[in-house]
Amino acid sequence: MSKQKKRVDRRKKKRGRWWKVLLLVVLMLSVAGGAYAFNLYSGAKDTVDEDMHEAVTSIDSEVTKKKIEENEPLHILLIGVDQREGDVGRSDALMVMTLDAENNRSQIISIPRDTRTEMVGDDPKAGSLDKINHAYAFGGSDMTVATVESFLDIELDYYVRVNMEGLEGMVDAVGGVTVQNDLDWIGENDFHYRRGELNLTGDNVMRYVRMRYKDPNGDAGRNERQRQVIQAIIDKGASIDSINRVDEVMSVLGNNVATNMKFEDMRNILMNYRGAQQDMSTYQMTGTGTRINGIYYLQVPDEEVQNVRSMIREYS
Repeated sequence: MSKQKKRVDRRKKKRGRWWKVLLLVVLMLSVAGGAYAFNLYSGAKDTVDEDMHEAVTSIDSEVTKKKIEENEPLHILLIGVDQREGDVGRSDALMVMTLDAENNRSQIISIPRDTRTEMVGDDPKAGSLDKINHAYAFGGSDMTVATVESFLDIELDYYVRVNMEGLEGMVDAVGGVTVQNDLDWIGENDFHYRRGELNLTGDNVMRYVRMRYKDPNGDAGRNERQRQVIQAIIDKGASIDSINRVDEVMSVLGNNVATNMKFEDMRNILMNYRGAQQDMSTYQMTGTGTRINGIYYLQVPDEEVQNVRSMIREYS
């Protein structure tokens, strides 16, 4: 079996999962429906364009506009940030999503946060080798975009940054969520996270998504719980029928999401790239853990980096 075939076989096929995460804000436009539609549209547009929009110098918006006009594949960086009060924060999750409208397919490539690579951007740390998630602490979204572009040899079109701290407010905004819990443990808040179907409020959801040391799967288990909660928020949000609750949801989004997309960009992606959700694959980059000067890093071999670059070029 060829190396290319092995790479394809290692991908996990999923339908409509992280696509929903990317389009969370746009999908909120339809949760109220009927008499609330116009008010919701206006509120969402204002929230996106005034509260969430944050341009970065490392992305040329004019190039992206031309790609959308010609229906070319788009590369979107999803940044999950654990940013608590009084802390600059670091990117807890980095994923590159590629949308290919012409072939009705999409892929998500996850980059481990401890990946050792060169920092790129306008910061004194530029040129040094460090964990890829430190790029956000050094230079925010702009340096994160530039570093990922250099690491994977791609040009990103958009980024979406979500503060994981905002999950607590989002869960409360939709009235709590239900998840399927695979582990049984007692949290630091004395809440019993029972195995099986579990109802969570904002007060206990953050410990659910952050717990790692009691999970035999470590970071992978924590990432799965984060995905569970985000999916549960989306599913619950789709059934919201109160305009007051919708306003609260948009308020939480405005405070915890940043992107270089404008509202019009989101609408164009929803309309022109909707078919990309028909065939979605995910891939997790791998490497070897090592310690350098007492600090843990993940060394991703050159062959793996080239494999991922080939996956992206295949879509482009």
